[in-house]
Amino acid sequence: MRILIVEDDPDLAGFIQKGLREERYAVDWAHEGEEGLLMASTTPYDLIILDVMLPALDGFTVCRRLRAAGNKTPILLLTARGTVEDRVTGLNIGADDYLTKPFAFAELLARIQALIRRSGTEQSPHLTVADLEVDPVAHRVWRAGRELILTNKEYALLEYLLRNPDRVLTRTAIIEHVWDIHYDGMTNIVDVHIRALRAKVDREFSTPLIHTVRGVGYVLKTPGA
Repeated sequence: MRILIVEDDPDLAGFIQKGLREERYAVDWAHEGEEGLLMASTTPYDLIILDVMLPALDGFTVCRRLRAAGNKTPILLLTARGTVEDRVTGLNIGADDYLTKPFAFAELLARIQALIRRSGTEQSPHLTVADLEVDPVAHRVWRAGRELILTNKEYALLEYLLRNPDRVLTRTAIIEHVWDIHYDGMTNIVDVHIRALRAKVDREFSTPLIHTVRGVGYVLKTPGA
């Protein structure tokens, strides 16, 4: 799952970014409204965390322009102003939720998960292909009934593959969704993690699920497809 943070406070943005990455989300950060509007308009995100009090282009304006352009990505507004009028304004222009600073990270995470579920991004409690099963809420993985222990990046990579079964994913697409848009696209980090993931998901089982498409990328194939 990929999240965009639009926040001009680097300490707060770094705190949120660190916490969400530990929860296995891919996270991008825009420092101001214009940058956030551009990123949200050109990159598919599962959720946008948008500060209201941004310099130059404020969060209300960013939200209003995104909705006017037909962007339906769930938006969670953050603000130090907790008045009823501000909350009503944010919801009326198309925001999906509103969180007042300061806040506990646990509450932010709960609201994010609720918005993603509500948006329909997680259409099923579990993701399955053949005998491989993933619980995206608990971040647990099983193959043939046996639980597999994955690292954060291995889990994020597998979930992305599972959400796109039988679709060839390029290394660039994988880097953008599992890492972030600023990651070095020339690195072999995807191949390294795919190799480690295969060792856990495929090596001890009769039917391999993760396949290489030479010169392009990787695909998680449904047996018989």
